[in-house]
Amino acid sequence: MNILASKAQLRASFLRWALFLVPLIVLLGFVAGQAGGPDTAWFQSLNKPAIFPPPATFGIVWSIIYVLIGFSLALVVSAWGAYGRRFAIIVFALHFIGNLAWTPVFFGMQNMTAALYVMGYLVVTLLGVMVLFWRVRKLAAVLLVPYLAWGIFAAVLNYQFIAENPDGGDPTETGVVERVTL
Repeated sequence: MNILASKAQLRASFLRWALFLVPLIVLLGFVAGQAGGPDTAWFQSLNKPAIFPPPATFGIVWSIIYVLIGFSLALVVSAWGAYGRRFAIIVFALHFIGNLAWTPVFFGMQNMTAALYVMGYLVVTLLGVMVLFWRVRKLAAVLLVPYLAWGIFAAVLNYQFIAENPDGGDPTETGVVERVTL
């Protein structure tokens, strides 16, 4: 039986999903961020590119982006019956794994080159997610534009770190010995 939901029911569905997904996405981002960070001795020993913003910028920007991602996903998840909804959610999940993987790869494994590949995966799959979200709910795709811009900036910054530190931040030169293997 096909029953169309009223606008009030659709708004309520979106609100419920947003109340669940926004905190979940922010929490997942926070947990992934605990796999390492700029306070490590290894990172402190790296030469910073000229485009490296103040460290506080990252927490602020990522918090805003994760909230936007949560709302975007809630718009798609609450679009019951929309063509391509399920596929869009699956592609998003596969994409978001890359988002969560970057911090452990860059800071935890201290592998800037592998992290750049992760960023490439993130940007390419985000473009796919945006196309799929656009087909379900246009606003959901638009909410991801700042995420795409920051992802491209992060990829360029990651590349600049590699260029500034061709030895990868060799721990034998700096005496840094903390490294996490996954």
